[in-house]
Amino acid sequence: MTVMKTARRNFFAHKGRMALSAVAVLLSVAFVCGTLVFTDTMSTTFDKLFAVTSSDVTVSPKPPAEGEDNQMRGKPQVLPGSAVESVRKAEGVKSAEGAVFSTAVTVVNSKNENMGSTTGAPTIAGNWTENELKSMKITSGQAPRGPTEVMVDADTADKHHLKLGDELRTIAITGDIRSKISGIATFTVTNPGAAIVYFDTATAQEKLLGAPGAFTHVNVTAKDGVSDEQLKKNVAATAGADAYKLQTAKEAAAANKKDMGFLDVMKYVMLGFAGIAFLVGIFLIFNTFSMLVAQRTREIGLMRAIGSDRSQINRSVLIEALLLGVVGSLAGVAAGVGLAVGLMKLMGQMGMHLSTDDLTVKWTTPVLGLVLGIVVTVVAAYIPARRAGKVSPMAALRDAGTPGDRKAGVVRAVLGLVLTGIGGAALFLAAAAEKAAAGSLWLALGVLFSLIGFIVIGPLLAGVVVRVLAAPVLRPFGSVGRLAERNALRNPRRTGATAAALMIGLALVACLSVVGSSMVASATDELDRTVGADYIVSSDSMQPVMPQAEQAMRAVKGLDHVTAYREVEGKITAPDGSSLRSELSVTDPTYAQDVRRKMTAGRHEDAYAAGSMAVGSLYADEHHVRVGDELTVAFTGGRTTKLKVAAITSDEGNLDKGVKYISTATAEANLPADQLPRPFMLLAKARSGQADSAYAAVKAALAEYPQYKVLNQTDYKENLKDQVGQLLNMVYGLLALAIIVAVLGVVNTLALSVVERTREIGLMRAIGLSRRQLRRMIRLESVVIALFGALLGLGLGMGWGATAQQLLALQGLKVLEIPWPTILGVFAGSALVGLFAALVPAFRAGRMNVLNAIASE
Repeated sequence: MTVMKTARRNFFAHKGRMALSAVAVLLSVAFVCGTLVFTDTMSTTFDKLFAVTSSDVTVSPKPPAEGEDNQMRGKPQVLPGSAVESVRKAEGVKSAEGAVFSTAVTVVNSKNENMGSTTGAPTIAGNWTENELKSMKITSGQAPRGPTEVMVDADTADKHHLKLGDELRTIAITGDIRSKISGIATFTVTNPGAAIVYFDTATAQEKLLGAPGAFTHVNVTAKDGVSDEQLKKNVAATAGADAYKLQTAKEAAAANKKDMGFLDVMKYVMLGFAGIAFLVGIFLIFNTFSMLVAQRTREIGLMRAIGSDRSQINRSVLIEALLLGVVGSLAGVAAGVGLAVGLMKLMGQMGMHLSTDDLTVKWTTPVLGLVLGIVVTVVAAYIPARRAGKVSPMAALRDAGTPGDRKAGVVRAVLGLVLTGIGGAALFLAAAAEKAAAGSLWLALGVLFSLIGFIVIGPLLAGVVVRVLAAPVLRPFGSVGRLAERNALRNPRRTGATAAALMIGLALVACLSVVGSSMVASATDELDRTVGADYIVSSDSMQPVMPQAEQAMRAVKGLDHVTAYREVEGKITAPDGSSLRSELSVTDPTYAQDVRRKMTAGRHEDAYAAGSMAVGSLYADEHHVRVGDELTVAFTGGRTTKLKVAAITSDEGNLDKGVKYISTATAEANLPADQLPRPFMLLAKARSGQADSAYAAVKAALAEYPQYKVLNQTDYKENLKDQVGQLLNMVYGLLALAIIVAVLGVVNTLALSVVERTREIGLMRAIGLSRRQLRRMIRLESVVIALFGALLGLGLGMGWGATAQQLLALQGLKVLEIPWPTILGVFAGSALVGLFAALVPAFRAGRMNVLNAIASE
């Protein structure tokens, strides 16, 4: 009980000094809990939507063969209208209603603006049925009654300021559907962001499916007392168990949820960054308790002198850490819920609507947050607690602080050098690896050991690097700069631990910057070397190129040719008997001019002859395929035929690596017309001297189809750079949490060091140091510590990034580019971080009463 009272008294006596450590715990726990609440809420939203919209039994066409992509065909699979009547005859059926559903559409307003979601959610077109009333209600106007009327969902109407009578154009594979808004339907459950338009049944069948009387599925409702499972059996017995795909409401909801795998990816990525924040927080907590123990050396020595044993002192410090963990974690759980709500509001601004009515806080979330926060805090305080337990009773006769805090031990230095050496060797092996899988393992080990090595060896490096940095940064400030340098060098262990927190975040920033820049540079270099096409047309949402858009482009004057690029699937059997299911790129012969592929055997043009194909060099080497060999190709949904290998492409590049080419004519000869997918990309080359005019003409011709981007080579490179930049910005945003925690660590270290040096500061003030000079000294100390951490982090991160690029080179990304503007900007920004972190500690130091400071113990 005495130990508990002592720990509680010390905790509340130093609550100001504990505050920033508590904030670090709070932020880390909040990020974990916020991530879990946010992703669980998204799952709940989709679960409710799928549960409500699924009929008791859904009847749909048999699943397409593996690899078939209905989206790229522009039309979904259909069942005949007779299927509805057949299903209605089954025992236990209350009603059966045919439905039409298609996502291969684009909806634009009268200004030709895309009405689709910007978050990746689909645009859905279908017919208005009784089943829709489970999740929607008409709140304005009426349901569509003919080919000139359409109904939209309220979320889309609100977002794009649509009202009754406005004209919409729906672009489908069968042509454009021009209609006016007759009604607006509001979701009674949360709509996560899809844009939805409804037509009357006849229009939907004719315009979306190109098959009057057909449906994409049948919604079946059971009579009272008939279970979904029983109804499924009855429908199977009547309509034919093998004729259709049958799903109960539960099975349909589960299948839809399976398609939402991105939720798990999002969750684990965000939790990974929360883990980084926890790691950084460990250094902050470690530093806090190390300094508190050092400052209470005399107090602990007195406690030992009056009878406290080592275990009691140890437990006292750990109980303080426990209290810190509990307080920070409880606040973090509450903040996490707030963070989740904030993320939901942010997603709402981006177009994904999540209602707080669906806010999901599972009991495991606060428990996990509390356990993590408390365990991390106690673990971080364990070494300082052990150090406190080793304080002898004689320490009561000495000043605060322990000699052991003044320099890193020999054992630590040796261990750090060994770990860093192991990490460096692993990174060397990763860079020298011949296979990406083996190299990735070495890279992971290299990152881990080099990071731990730099953390352990940090105090040893501090003595060298801080002196180097001091020459240009501190020395120009004269005696104040020299004082700041000595303060930073006074306790290398503390300086190393403080800088390590910042080092981790900046190392990841540098690594990702190098990888991102190298990817863009490699892709740009590959484009310059291999792409001969002047223009590329495609959709960011992977919408197929509709026939009317392709025709409009082919009609442009000034183009030498237009090449359609699509993909089909097939099972390929090599002469050695091995089989492989693979995609085949279907293009026109002009593709050989659009992309200059390096060949290891044969000519690219020959692959487009009748009955011919090209394969990649890796496949050819693995299966001993040579030019002239015949491969058996079983086209998915089509015929099985033999194709002669007319060319083997080199797989050294990163463009079209491993691709197997066949001609459009070969695909048309072996696939039914309704099984041949639409192109997902068009490439074109301008006639000589007409590049600028043809570019403008292509843009004008496709202006009616805003879902497609028209890019020349310069545009394509900029688009690639922007995409990588957006991804990196997201990652930097997540890493910002770890950097914020690291900044708190610098603030805490300076604040505690000011308290530790109270008497010293009083003496300096007494002999003539002005308040302004004192504040400058503390700011300079903070700057040099921040720059020390930045230098280690950026150097380490560039090493990781360069090694990762060597692995990417195995995939064709061969250009290493160091983004020096970013690296130098981050380094300079670290100085500003140091200045910011020192503001409060410097202000408090400047306000100290000189006589009281001198008199302090």
